[in-house]
Amino acid sequence: MDLQKLKKKLLMEEVRRQRKKSKFWRFLLPGSLLGLILLFAGLAFYLTHFDRLLEEDYAQAERRLASGDYEQALDDFESIYRRHPTYQRAPQALFQSAEILNLYLRRYQEALLAYLLVEKDFPGSEMSRRAREQVAEIYKNRLRDYPRAIVAYQKLLDSGAREPDRMQYEVADTYFRLENFEQARIEFESLSKSYPASRYLPEVRYRIGVTYSLEGDQVRAAKSFREVATTWPQSPFALEARFGLATVLEEREELQAALAELQLLKGVYPNQEALEKKLDQVQRRIDKKKRAI
Repeated sequence: MDLQKLKKKLLMEEVRRQRKKSKFWRFLLPGSLLGLILLFAGLAFYLTHFDRLLEEDYAQAERRLASGDYEQALDDFESIYRRHPTYQRAPQALFQSAEILNLYLRRYQEALLAYLLVEKDFPGSEMSRRAREQVAEIYKNRLRDYPRAIVAYQKLLDSGAREPDRMQYEVADTYFRLENFEQARIEFESLSKSYPASRYLPEVRYRIGVTYSLEGDQVRAAKSFREVATTWPQSPFALEARFGLATVLEEREELQAALAELQLLKGVYPNQEALEKKLDQVQRRIDKKKRAI
């Protein structure tokens, strides 16, 4: 009998325990769900608010840049990049830092490092492509480091530049500045063959003539200058080609032909003072020859 009472008592205690447990879970689950909802809502609010703050910081940096406060704008853009590298505008912030260093503060070595960091941290982005172009431009036009400029432009060409004819032109022009006229001509010829519709073509064909002239090959120089003058008569380089042709003809002692070319340039050549000097020089040589006969 005692055993039966004990069993009954244990059974009643188990029933009460199960009821308490059921009540606990009944209140816990809704509470947990509510907590999760509040957590995610709070997180969403924080992120939205945080992005808005970053946008305000970026806008402030742009205002300072527009007002000419370059040092403070630089600090603002660098801070955005350093503190929030995953922010959607972090690539633009770093690129703008490099632009300020390059274009406004003229701290070219620092600008180079910033552009290279854009390439490293954000490969494949639009900012990375623009940074590579700026690196090449700094080497060529700011630091006059022509060998590095050639490498940089070649990398742009190899990576599928948007304006490959312009990159090819820059390579050729950089060799020209190095006074490596033969290689410059090779690069200009490559541009002519690869991009026959390029807007650079009149200048390229003219500069091929210049390289021949500088190397003393007056026959080929004259041929190139005539090609430009007849193929692109409306181009400014047609006028330069005629002046170059006149110079070549004078050096070859074809003075009457040189004079005829120069007379065609009266009133249209952009440097009339240089033209008058050249006309006077050729005319005096013609007169001197006549007196010698």
